[in-house]
Amino acid sequence: MRGLIRYYFAFKKNMTTFFMQIICLFILAIPIACIAWTVTHEEVFREPREYCVKRSQQGKTLMERKFFYLFTCEYCFSHYVTILFLFLTSYHLMLDDWRGYIIGGFSLVWIANVYMSLFGLIRQDISKEKTEIKLMQKETEQLK
Repeated sequence: MRGLIRYYFAFKKNMTTFFMQIICLFILAIPIACIAWTVTHEEVFREPREYCVKRSQQGKTLMERKFFYLFTCEYCFSHYVTILFLFLTSYHLMLDDWRGYIIGGFSLVWIANVYMSLFGLIRQDISKEKTEIKLMQKETEQLK
């Protein structure tokens, strides 16, 4: 009976820890997605990004082209941001050794890219609505 009670409390502790790991997965993916999106899409990094695009297309060596491509692709760049966050937070998923870091790292990349995809769709929808509003305003002005 004691063994069963001990097993129950160990299982309960592991489930609590796993639940917290899942919560951390969804929270840590937010800044990863934010950083990756900002560097690869936003106006504030436009000049360095254009430089990287140029070097990724016109680089003399394969390594040069691939290195600079990493700063233009949000999926690729999110891997490196994730590695930084794994180093800063020591986040791991399911296992406490190096395998937990690998599982956690790829899980963070996947969730961060889901966030970025959703954000891209929302921004696209907002742009579409703004364009439709401008067209309706022009049509209304022409009718007057």
